[in-house]
Amino acid sequence: MPKYLRNMKIIIDDKIPYIRGAFEGVAEVVYLSGSKTTPEIAKDADAIVTRTRTICNEKLLAGSSVKFIATATIGYDHIDTDYCAASGIKWTNAPGCNSKSVEQYIASTLMVLAERKNLNLKDLCIGVVGVGNVGSKVTRICDLFGMKVLLNDPPRERAEGSAAFVSLKQVMEKADIITLHVPLNMKGEDTTFHLGNEAFFAELKRNPILINSCRGEVIETLSVKTALKNGQISGFVCDCWENEPDIDLELLAMTEIATPHIAGYSKDGKATGSQMSVHAISQFFNLGLENWQPSGVELPANPVFELDGTGLSEQEIISKAILNTYDIRNDDQAFRKAPAQFEQLRGDYPVRREFPAFTIVPKNIGHKTIDVLKKLGFNLQTT
Repeated sequence: MPKYLRNMKIIIDDKIPYIRGAFEGVAEVVYLSGSKTTPEIAKDADAIVTRTRTICNEKLLAGSSVKFIATATIGYDHIDTDYCAASGIKWTNAPGCNSKSVEQYIASTLMVLAERKNLNLKDLCIGVVGVGNVGSKVTRICDLFGMKVLLNDPPRERAEGSAAFVSLKQVMEKADIITLHVPLNMKGEDTTFHLGNEAFFAELKRNPILINSCRGEVIETLSVKTALKNGQISGFVCDCWENEPDIDLELLAMTEIATPHIAGYSKDGKATGSQMSVHAISQFFNLGLENWQPSGVELPANPVFELDGTGLSEQEIISKAILNTYDIRNDDQAFRKAPAQFEQLRGDYPVRREFPAFTIVPKNIGHKTIDVLKKLGFNLQTT
């Protein structure tokens, strides 16, 4: 019998999907919204499964029996890791769980930008700042789109050498688009807090489009607004905002595309985050749930669709495929209509499935383009 099979209590954020039923056979489970996870509730808990909205620090945890925290997210800046280390509380995040979802978000973004601004992506240089789980996948799709890709990741460059990487200065000089995929580091050699500050924007050479889908505090709000007004950047795509959910409405109005921190919100990514959290807690407490799998992941509305490439370029065909599965303009429109509902838009986010959940029936599409669609993850139905 597992050591913690009886008299165990687990608190779970009630917005984490597909996790209900995972622990009910081995523990008392309490589902609460992140804001209602208080010190009183946590006092007699053994574990917490959370999202970014619950700040796991001394205020929440002091005097509690919490031994383990699992966040079903890539980021973990909501966990006071120093306090946890000093208090003997173990923790885990879910690295890479939503990386394919962000890949899809960036793919949709690039196709919308190309359509709006009449851009041929093969003519453009994109700088990927932060080349971890997410940035690596973004790099892959940009390569598939035929873009020139510059990689900036100082920690990886120190560990692996400089052959594959460039300096941030080179990105700022050469990139037509810059997309940020860094963690939020408040201090140290690789500080990313307010990476996008006045000095950053002043050094940009090509008036690039800037995309932030990592952490809001990586961009200084006043500086990016000034950069937009001065034409130092030609557009700003923002999924992550300072002071969420109380975002700067003037900045919202100035953005090219705006979304309420949902880049990683595909159902596939959420299911993976839940699975990783369950497995981590199971392993720590010896619960025997290491083979647990989430169930009930919703199917897309139209999982099979025909795509006719007659008269279309490769980019136009790929764009149709991507936007048929996820059109970021829908999220942008919903957000602009009700920015005060930031948290509700996130909590009640509609079904979004990643590319492998879809099957394309191709018509008049060349083998080279079909190969790109397959590499993006689509299933291709051939006769």
